Amino acid sequence: MPDKELLHSLMEALDRGEPAVQATVVEAKGGSPAQVGFSLLVRPAPPGSGAEISVVGNIGGGGLEQRVRRESAAALRDGRPRLVHYALREEGPGAVGAVCGGEVTVFIQAYQPAPTLLIVGGGHIGRPLAEMARLAGFQVQVVDVQAERATVPQLDPAAITPWTYVVIVTETHLSDEQALRQVFGTPAAYVGMIGSRRKVKTVFDHLRAEGISEEQLAGVHAPIGLDLGGRQPAEIALSILAEIVQVRYGGTGRPLSPGTE
Repeated sequence: MPDKELLHSLMEALDRGEPAVQATVVEAKGGSPAQVGFSLLVRPAPPGSGAEISVVGNIGGGGLEQRVRRESAAALRDGRPRLVHYALREEGPGAVGAVCGGEVTVFIQAYQPAPTLLIVGGGHIGRPLAEMARLAGFQVQVVDVQAERATVPQLDPAAITPWTYVVIVTETHLSDEQALRQVFGTPAAYVGMIGSRRKVKTVFDHLRAEGISEEQLAGVHAPIGLDLGGRQPAEIALSILAEIVQVRYGGTGRPLSPGTE
């Protein structure tokens, strides 16, 4: 069973809103150093450590453990659980280069922080977007110059994480541009800005003149949202949230029913 250090490390990650992956042996046959219940926990390594991951616990060491660590690191990146079968022999499907001759199945569970939707602008589009996003499971933060519409005092780029989705929908193109300027260089999962194609071009030209790269600009979803056809504020908010969900899960945005593409 997982030891106290592993469980403490997992709870610490969850409390901090950080990702973690737990790999647990769920089946072991034949000659194997791993036993059912052996676990290890993988977390991102501390900044500046030079490593990709940090590990607590073990499942028996050797080539098997190295393979499980690599698979766990992949789960840490994509957030997807998996059931992986390993053969403790030198060759063949699932072989890990061992000579024990046993077989091991490992369940790899990814724990991802709840996504945060950071809305810059709590006006006629920001309000319905916040409501819809909460229903969709997002932690919602709103930045606005009007204190009564805000839930956080200001836009803080240092608080943006890889699980933050940023939507810029202020009431002027100048404040949109300023907000966009602040979020460049952050690890945000998504950055979108409202506006016509003409407005977007104007803002982008200003940022280019300041040295913002084409690669950075290409990462901005602007004009924001999917083309759903609606023009009312709530309909625009829906199109924005639809695009965010599409980006989050890698969807295509195409209709699911046949004959409607």
